[in-house]
Amino acid sequence: MYETNINWVLAVACLLAGIGIGALGYHLLNASAGNTQRLRQRLAERERAFAELRDGMGDRLERIARLADNLQRESRSLEQEAEEASTTLGAPSLRRQAMTDVSPVAVEVDADPAMPRDYADDRGTLSEDFGLKGETGAPPQPPRY
Repeated sequence: MYETNINWVLAVACLLAGIGIGALGYHLLNASAGNTQRLRQRLAERERAFAELRDGMGDRLERIARLADNLQRESRSLEQEAEEASTTLGAPSLRRQAMTDVSPVAVEVDADPAMPRDYADDRGTLSEDFGLKGETGAPPQPPRY
């Protein structure tokens, strides 16, 4: 009977060793599976963030396109306003036409303006006795500018 007990003990020891080796193998294989699962989760989060960013950029680009269209439309209308203003400003206004019709004034324009001088005719501001009082007893005052 002693030999049959050894067979049972050996069978139980082999069973425990197999369970231990299986648990160790599962742990080692499951560690890489856990890393793989974490990497997949991170990848899914990054893809979701990228999709949100892409959608946000699409919305912003659409808004920029609308603003550019509005800006072009406004610039065209501004150019039209400028053209209309240049045509109306080029022609004399109704008030000016009425004033010239009522009282035409001839304005003389010298073709050759006089050369500037550093002296004055008669009693100008550059004459030596400018600002001096005649026979009164008041002291002379400097000229005011």
